[in-house]
Amino acid sequence: MNLYNLIIQDKEEVNLNDVFLDSHNRDQLVQLIKEHTYVKELQEYGLPVNNKILLQGNSGCGKTMTAKAVANALGKNILILNLSNIVSSRIGETSQNIKMIFDKAARERSVLFLDELDQIGKARGSDDKDVGEMRRLVNTLIQLIDYYPENALLMCATNHAEIIDTALIRRFQLKINYEMPSREFLDQFYDSLLSKFPEDLRNIERKYGISFAEAKDYAFTVVKNAIIKKLEAKIVEN
Repeated sequence: MNLYNLIIQDKEEVNLNDVFLDSHNRDQLVQLIKEHTYVKELQEYGLPVNNKILLQGNSGCGKTMTAKAVANALGKNILILNLSNIVSSRIGETSQNIKMIFDKAARERSVLFLDELDQIGKARGSDDKDVGEMRRLVNTLIQLIDYYPENALLMCATNHAEIIDTALIRRFQLKINYEMPSREFLDQFYDSLLSKFPEDLRNIERKYGISFAEAKDYAFTVVKNAIIKKLEAKIVEN
């Protein structure tokens, strides 16, 4: 199997304002976007541009949406590759194939988003027969990251940064942390989600201590249930 078949070329347009971020994370991402907007001018001063970014932390808190939003802000295509698919599919010549994808992203000046980077770290110690192949893959990744051109952007995501090879972690110039949203932050998120619905559908019982993704799924399920009940009531009346 060729890794090109595992690339997700996502066409969804996400704006940075669509991503619920705390002020510190938003400031870091705005700075990143501005650096790439003025990359030529900064290079004239001999200043490097951050182009290897690690998004780390809780699942469902906006890492993938962040990558899409950054790509959209820069007017770049985004190539999404879930590294768990590489491990589970047992692709032959994985290192060569992943090099082809890095080359493609660099050639097209795309945003390359590698999701579940921790799968590489897990795989190295999980099965003796795979250790050699995974060590080669980690070495390949390190080399590809080291020589990734500044006019392209590499963003990687992980829920478990603590188990990733430290040599890989050191390659990222910018690390952005994603934490479970507070009650107040989730209230803002619920308000935003529900604002597009009629007022009688907005007053739902809210769940807390969950991720943005879980809150969205929950809220939409409750709203859909309320709409269906109203439609069924009309049918009964008629």
